Amino acid sequence: MTTRLRVGVIGLGAMGAPMARRFHAAGWLHAVWNRTPAKAAALVGELAGEPGVIHAESPAELARTCQLVLTSVSADADLQAVVEAMVPGCHADLTVVDTSTVAVDTARRMAARLAEHGTGFLDAPVSGGVEGARRGSLVMMVGGAAEVLERVRPALAALATDIRRLGEVGAGQAAKAVNQVMAAGINEAVTEALALGEAAGLPLDELIDLLGGGAAGNWFLDHRGPTMVRGEYAPGFRLALHHKDLVLCQQLWRQLSGAESPLVATTLGHYETLMTQGRGDEDISALYRLKCSRRNGSQK
Repeated sequence: MTTRLRVGVIGLGAMGAPMARRFHAAGWLHAVWNRTPAKAAALVGELAGEPGVIHAESPAELARTCQLVLTSVSADADLQAVVEAMVPGCHADLTVVDTSTVAVDTARRMAARLAEHGTGFLDAPVSGGVEGARRGSLVMMVGGAAEVLERVRPALAALATDIRRLGEVGAGQAAKAVNQVMAAGINEAVTEALALGEAAGLPLDELIDLLGGGAAGNWFLDHRGPTMVRGEYAPGFRLALHHKDLVLCQQLWRQLSGAESPLVATTLGHYETLMTQGRGDEDISALYRLKCSRRNGSQK
């Protein structure tokens, strides 16, 4: 019989909040904490009932009362701050699972810091976007000890349909870098191709449906193609966050090969143009704006 862990979630943004809801629906969620207290208070109010959810006063208090803490923050500095804040409450029965996208070296430093207190650590970035977090259909790329993962896997199954250990700490972040480079290439290709389709006067909704069944079909085309050609860019994955991730990818590329990825450099340049136009909070499919503007001097 699976032992039910007390789970805490730190970071209740676009990904953290739906993951917390998934834990609650499965009966695992014990406590939450967010840098902006109002977000945590609102979620606790929303989830009132059984099982009850605690609004922890601090990361240390949350860590002290939980056996699994999931972190979902935006950047390396945020993760470092959260880990340091947790340290006074850390204990040997605790595992920290970080789903943020950070540098490989940052993940390794956080693991070493927590190990000083007997606390396990997994770097476990995810793919699948906000939709996947809401549905519990994320893909989770894990770095860390196999026995640590097996201890918390039953709880993580509330979030992800594929939880894959790829090596020791840092392997999850390396895998996420591969994912983010691939996502950049797909974004570039799909937006460029659909801009060509628009220029050719093709019926884009019909074209997207048709191409989705062929060799060019992919998740991004299916889920973002119809919205981008309507000029709708509600964020599933914010452009500014992908830019941040690609900076990490380029740094890792340099460390490992001494060279740069031309694809990553191109996408970073495109994103920076859009960010200067105030588009950083839009979905990454807003790249379509840029591809169309090159043809007709306006933006979708």
